[in-house]
Amino acid sequence: MLNLALFISGGGSTASAVISACFKGKLKLKPVLVIASRSNCQGIKKTLASGIPLKDIITVKPQSYSSDRLFGQRLIKECQQRSVDLIGQFGWLPLTPSNLIDIYQGRMINQHPGPLDPPRADFGGKGMFGRRVHAAVIIYRRKTNEDYWTEATTHLVGREFDKGPVIGRKKIQINEDETVESLQEKVLPLEHRLQIDVLNLLIKNKIKILKREKPLIETNCLPVLRQAKETAVYLYPRG
Repeated sequence: MLNLALFISGGGSTASAVISACFKGKLKLKPVLVIASRSNCQGIKKTLASGIPLKDIITVKPQSYSSDRLFGQRLIKECQQRSVDLIGQFGWLPLTPSNLIDIYQGRMINQHPGPLDPPRADFGGKGMFGRRVHAAVIIYRRKTNEDYWTEATTHLVGREFDKGPVIGRKKIQINEDETVESLQEKVLPLEHRLQIDVLNLLIKNKIKILKREKPLIETNCLPVLRQAKETAVYLYPRG
């Protein structure tokens, strides 16, 4: 059985769902390590309650290191000490260090709550996480009068925020009276299932890269996307 590390920065609901799937036999992985990028993130308590021993839940803050390389070396050390095979970034906010990616290339996945279209313009990138993503999607759809939908997404981790190849997505309709909070509640359970489904495919070496035939955002709509993202960041300064 392959060993799994879970990287978290927030509430930890996805990590807890993945851990539960492992312990119930729905996911043939052994969760051996949880790394939190913040000492006060709620995910620490959740993953502990899910059955991960306290000794295997550690905090590694990027700001504690003078360079990304040193930050990456610490992450590598913790993963290698536990013979980690796969890494899941579930609400992980720091940019993943390149030296960690070099070792786990193709074996690291990242969860994202909105539509992605790497390398083209989309609802990802630096600062796009949590409610900001849902807000940006709703604002963009309403300003452009395009079809009201969003996606839960999984992608391989790359050297830029949310620019790794997409390997899983689930489409979700947006109601006309949808709020950011109601959309978040609607998308989150699908995010949980998607990460579990993708991990199962990764174990079986059945992952496929998903590419869009047409750009998610047309060139003439790029200013609208930019404005939607800026507004979302303003409305949700904490994400």
